Amino acid sequence: MPLRLHDRSLVRVGQVEERCGISTRRLQRLFEHYVGATPKWVLRRYRIHDAVSDLDAGYIGSLAGLAARHGWFDQTHFTREFTKLIGVSPGTYQH
Repeated sequence: MPLRLHDRSLVRVGQVEERCGISTRRLQRLFEHYVGATPKWVLRRYRIHDAVSDLDAGYIGSLAGLAARHGWFDQTHFTREFTKLIGVSPGTYQH
């Protein structure tokens, strides 16, 4: 089973590299070969899905808090990525 499924604290490619003991380029090649996407794309997708799950479960905190909880350093970046993938902003989705 993929490493990320077991450890949701992995939010950066560097963390995966360190955990697996492989170089950035090796990790990228493995992902391209087996997944067809970059490790960064996969991690971002997991993080967005986790945020959506929180919202679906009734998350009532701030969106900045939700962003930080899932590894974004600012709400603006989180909102941009969320909207690109989900099609609406996190605030709209929350309501």
